[in-house]
Amino acid sequence: MGSACGIIGSGTKTVKLHHLIKAPENTSESIKIRESWDANKPVIVYKTPEILPNGEICTAATVILRTKGCAWWWKSGCTFCGYFNDVRDDVTTENMFSQWEEARRQTNNFEDCQMIKVYTSGTFFEDRENPIEWQEAVLRETYERNIHLVVEAQAQMCNPEKISWLAKLNPNCTVAIGLESYDDKSLRFHVNKGFTVKQWHKAVDLLKANNLYVKTYLLFKPPFMSEGDALHHTVSWISKIAPYCDEISVNPMNIQKKTVVERIFRNREYRPPWLWSLVEMIVSSKAKISDLDCRLIVHPTAGGKIRGAHNCGKCDASIIKAIENFSVSGDTREFLGIDCSCRLVWKEEIDSFFSLPTPLGNGVFRRGENVDIFSAP
Repeated sequence: MGSACGIIGSGTKTVKLHHLIKAPENTSESIKIRESWDANKPVIVYKTPEILPNGEICTAATVILRTKGCAWWWKSGCTFCGYFNDVRDDVTTENMFSQWEEARRQTNNFEDCQMIKVYTSGTFFEDRENPIEWQEAVLRETYERNIHLVVEAQAQMCNPEKISWLAKLNPNCTVAIGLESYDDKSLRFHVNKGFTVKQWHKAVDLLKANNLYVKTYLLFKPPFMSEGDALHHTVSWISKIAPYCDEISVNPMNIQKKTVVERIFRNREYRPPWLWSLVEMIVSSKAKISDLDCRLIVHPTAGGKIRGAHNCGKCDASIIKAIENFSVSGDTREFLGIDCSCRLVWKEEIDSFFSLPTPLGNGVFRRGENVDIFSAP
């Protein structure tokens, strides 16, 4: 008999679909670009207004580090996440400490910062991704300096031993989990997340048992979902997870390079969400969770650009400002008086999704010609 056929192609070795989807990031060109990054410098460091768990407004430093990347990305990866573009496979412990020192330098030793958000393109306390000596140093320093620390984690990486260890070194930190969708089918087929809703609940219970703060990310309009469904589902998901969270951050889809989402975006089979959808989602959700002690925030990355949540172009700046203001104030009155003629177009499009569904979520492209889609940075 001849050689066995794989899932795709032929030969003795099975070729999995996600290996083909990931192909662009594994080319020699992509690897060459990643290895050109300076391993001693973080990706970016910046300051923003934030709110501490006790409700006080503060200044937060965001530190995005250049690490080895996410363990889930090594195996498969999420459909929308392009953080692998910023990683280096050969980052050492010395490199990580050098990056942390550079973050100190850029912020004048975190001057006036009451919060530090440390993002590692994966799970902060996963030893395969980040050296344990560096983890411990960051946890100890922020706690001793009374700076509130926010770190990220995949739900399946939250095990009792590691969470207990983290809570012992820094009992006041927040652990943010990218749930993205409170629905197992969506997690599997839209997001390819790598864990289930049950695993998220298990992680949340573990964090709460160790008196840590819980932050959860949701993704607004994952791929292969219409705008109307995204709006409907996100409002529902927020109301369902709010009782378990101290904070919910809804991330509107933005198109990141060399991802599944970018492929369908360039093929005009996906379009980032309307800003009007975010406003409607915020107002509707806030009304449902107003009696709960859970903060709702939205930060439209690349907002107003073709690759991020946007409207017609005329009203984008004012709406983005209102959304950012809401994320600090928590007051939906930030949206009073904001209007534009494109709101009627948005409303008609949302209504049409429920009578004529478009599962891929492509909809009407509001701005730009075909060439703009292909050349969008």
